[in-house]
Amino acid sequence: ENNGADPDQSRPEPVAICRLKRVAADFKGDVSARMPKPAAKRNGKRVACVGAGPSSLTVARDLAPLGYAVTVFEADPKAGGFMRTQVPRFRLPEQVIDEETGYILDLGVEFVGGHRIESMRELLARDYDAVFVGSGAPRGRDLDIPGRQEAAAHIHVGLDWLANVYFGHVDKVGKRVLVLGGGNTAMDCCRSARRLGGEDVKVVVRSGFDEMKASPWEKEDAMHEGIPILDYRVPKAFLHENGKLVGMAFEKVRAVRDARGRRQLVATGEPDERLDCDEVLIAVGQENAFPWIERDLGIAFDEWGMPIVDKATHQSTLPRVLFGGDAAFGPKNIIWAVAHGHAAAVSIDKLLHGEDTKDRPAPDVTLVSQKMGIHEWTYDNAVSPDERFIVPWSDEARKLDSIKVEVELGFDMDTAWKETQRCLNCDVETVFTRDKCIECDACVDICPTDCITFTANADEADLRKHLTAPALNETQPLYVSEPLKTHRVMVKDEDVCLHCGLCAERCPTGAWDMQKFLLLE
Repeated sequence: ENNGADPDQSRPEPVAICRLKRVAADFKGDVSARMPKPAAKRNGKRVACVGAGPSSLTVARDLAPLGYAVTVFEADPKAGGFMRTQVPRFRLPEQVIDEETGYILDLGVEFVGGHRIESMRELLARDYDAVFVGSGAPRGRDLDIPGRQEAAAHIHVGLDWLANVYFGHVDKVGKRVLVLGGGNTAMDCCRSARRLGGEDVKVVVRSGFDEMKASPWEKEDAMHEGIPILDYRVPKAFLHENGKLVGMAFEKVRAVRDARGRRQLVATGEPDERLDCDEVLIAVGQENAFPWIERDLGIAFDEWGMPIVDKATHQSTLPRVLFGGDAAFGPKNIIWAVAHGHAAAVSIDKLLHGEDTKDRPAPDVTLVSQKMGIHEWTYDNAVSPDERFIVPWSDEARKLDSIKVEVELGFDMDTAWKETQRCLNCDVETVFTRDKCIECDACVDICPTDCITFTANADEADLRKHLTAPALNETQPLYVSEPLKTHRVMVKDEDVCLHCGLCAERCPTGAWDMQKFLLLE
């Protein structure tokens, strides 16, 4: 969590962890010697991966060093999946994808590019010991409202349009472009449109701005490039004249809560709004498509056409066929897909060794004291007042005239170090030992945020009001001790704790300690 307090924000921004990971990648040097090595000997087992996105590549990366013969089938010529074809190059340069996928393919993985799997029956007939499906959610949702067919030539599904941009089939757009949708795909579409000649590009969403699924920094970047985001507008019709798209009509809505607290969008009663445009990009969601999986193979599907997949093992109802990433549970993100690949690889290895795939190690939790001396800790507990540092942009990218020039340059080492110092060490927990406490209130006196209180116990709602500083964030549970010798309790508001360790330094009996929390799954 961020430490810098912007008076215009109710909560400051968190540490830029994604940007710091990039620093590690940018300055890593030659890491080839640290990569897994190809297996010295094959174990005789064959595994097929459908799709060469992050989930399938993770399965290949985990199994190839163990001796499995892994074959990855991909409809596109090169590995990477949607990372390559749908994430624009100004966000993710192609050489980065080439390098990272290359580390995996160099493990002896057979890559069959330009080969779309058309039949699961035929694939299973090739006698693979296991098949992993990581084909993503390849179909973008369309919008069937009046005018869709009449103006079809200038209305595009966002996912398909981004792929056409990557392959060079699309190299320009109209001057006025509307992008429908509030996710990261919509942000990629609008920013790509600006670079392909769009002068008046707008994003229009049904929900409120804060409810959009796009990452906050993606929205910031779009607006920084002069792209307004218009919220609470529901598409009603595509407007056309003589077969040509001229605009769209939108109904203005507002969000209300029903008696059960569920959000609903209701019309404001205002006249429909017309927005003129030359092209529309539809980015209102993604869908899975499995027409290539025959329904008589023993792989069960639910009422929405999704495979029934065990969330722990990633096995389908046909145990040797596993699913991961967007193909398993719908679209989410790359990290999620990688986690699926790791879990599925464990299942495949256990399955092909005749072991129970549900037998997984229990999570391992450790708490270790960080105290080294009276005022010495194994972590840096100083609190930085800095706000999040801004990632510099390329001067060339600011021109918005190239789809390939990378926008963000990344932090230099000095800035990255300063950004890390904003970390509040949330993995270092304040641990209170009741029997050591003499109730001297020294911790209360020294706490810089008044988050510690000794008081009579009460119901949580009442307790929150009578702390040294009222605990206003009801979503954050209070840390309440068992009754002390005076029958009071120690109450700590974790929401405002800085993990600075001053309470533990000041405590004369060692009742407070700073202990590092580690969860291994």
